[in-house]
Amino acid sequence: LFDYFEVLAEERGVNLELTGEHASVTGDRLMLRRALSNLLSNAIRYTPHGKTITVRLIKNTATDSLKIYVQNPGAVIPEKHLPYLFERFYRTDSSRQRAGEGAGLGLAITKSIIEAHGGSIAVSSNEEMTSFEISLPINAAPGTAQSNGSDI
Repeated sequence: LFDYFEVLAEERGVNLELTGEHASVTGDRLMLRRALSNLLSNAIRYTPHGKTITVRLIKNTATDSLKIYVQNPGAVIPEKHLPYLFERFYRTDSSRQRAGEGAGLGLAITKSIIEAHGGSIAVSSNEEMTSFEISLPINAAPGTAQSNGSDI
């Protein structure tokens, strides 16, 4: 995904950084890529020029899960909006919406994809950064979306 987003990040004057260890999860590769693409696209859109977006991978062998953090500096998302960010069509401030910014479905789609894979997603935001935290099982449980192994 970094290869795909490199040009867009460069145009916006932001850097992409990947840290952590390689891990594989069981699931639909295209859907997981879409979920992460939605987060990276948003991060690039809201990161100030000259700043860095960081994607951190942390494997937790105790819980047999992978944590994926997509973190970017930028304007704080007010706490009152955080519980609603994953709802369809939710906007923190519809008066600031510009043409071509999307339909407000990206985070709702991301949440659906992550949950279909037996995972969860959360968001936090403070003066330093906005952070999306995804947790995915390394060994998928029965009933979760499965088709092929997806390297993260």
